[in-house]
Amino acid sequence: MRRDIASIIILAVSIIACSYTPFAPASGAGHAAESTPVYSTRAAPATQEAFTAIPLHVGFGLRGSWYEVYFTDPSNAASAQKSGGIDGPLVAVIDDARLSVHAAMYSLTLHDVRDALLRAHRRGIDVKVVMESDNLDAQDPQMLKEAGIPLLGDRRQGLMHNKFIVVDGMEVWTGSMNFTSSGAYLDNNVMMRLRSKEVADDYEAEFNEMFVDDHFGPQPANKTPYPRVTVDGTLVEVYFSPDDHVEAALSQLLRGARSSVEFLAYSFTSNALGEALLHARAAGLGVSGVMDADQGPSNAGSELPAFQAAGLDVRLDGNPGQMHEKVIIVDRQVVVLGSYNFTASAAKSNDENVVIIHDPLLAQQFVREFQRIYDLAPP
Repeated sequence: MRRDIASIIILAVSIIACSYTPFAPASGAGHAAESTPVYSTRAAPATQEAFTAIPLHVGFGLRGSWYEVYFTDPSNAASAQKSGGIDGPLVAVIDDARLSVHAAMYSLTLHDVRDALLRAHRRGIDVKVVMESDNLDAQDPQMLKEAGIPLLGDRRQGLMHNKFIVVDGMEVWTGSMNFTSSGAYLDNNVMMRLRSKEVADDYEAEFNEMFVDDHFGPQPANKTPYPRVTVDGTLVEVYFSPDDHVEAALSQLLRGARSSVEFLAYSFTSNALGEALLHARAAGLGVSGVMDADQGPSNAGSELPAFQAAGLDVRLDGNPGQMHEKVIIVDRQVVVLGSYNFTASAAKSNDENVVIIHDPLLAQQFVREFQRIYDLAPP
């Protein structure tokens, strides 16, 4: 009987996943509407695997068939020790690297990540780093530089705001977490491990655009090799800003929502995305959000007043640190994550990355993360 019930549940989830039609991507570098091919790394499985927990002293980790997702837990009293968190699995992967570790870091103060990069370099691994120039003079980047690891700053007014690492050209770690002790332990953040050669090729191409071609921000960009790829039956879309018109793509996604939108926003000043959420609310969809308590009210051009005036269910977070996530969950079936704040600077001048994953099971994990943060936010 239990086996029959489990089979029915799995079948229902599969039917939901198959019935959802993803939106057509906006035009841009590497994202031509309708004509963009979808590259599949494997035939879609008959059923989707459930998650398995990844034990962490501080934070939450879950493993799917081809990815892992990690959430920080700043409300945990043990986070004050600044160890045993979601940076641990990343360090283990860097320690296992055999060929290359290519990192795009806005900032670096996590000593264990620094030390793992140093160990990889001493093993003869090809370690290269791109950073925001404003943060290059900090102690940890300087230690990498002194050890002979090539570092390149963006040397411009816009930000090199990425937070991703490509390992052995086969997997990518990306999300909202800066590689800092506060990012890993005091702030709300998400980090994902994506094991896909095609997705890794996308991020490797973006890294080379910065490190090899020395092109940052709105300078001419190379085409993303696989802007849409299917991995184990899951559609994954990869965008880099400002090349790929991320704001337009996200606006289109939001305007195609059918039932609900939940979002976590460190900074939200994008008129286009704000209008899309207001449109969803006016159409009767459930729209809920949590914004950083410092950034939400104080940012020039913040969308918070418009959200409040329209009666959107938007709270300011209750974490003394930053609510630093940049997440959108659409219809509880599609997840948006990455380094991209919902701002004009992210859209037009910063180097950013966004992943859109069409996976109802993954979306449920992000709904749980949203609920954790929402419940800690004052009504």
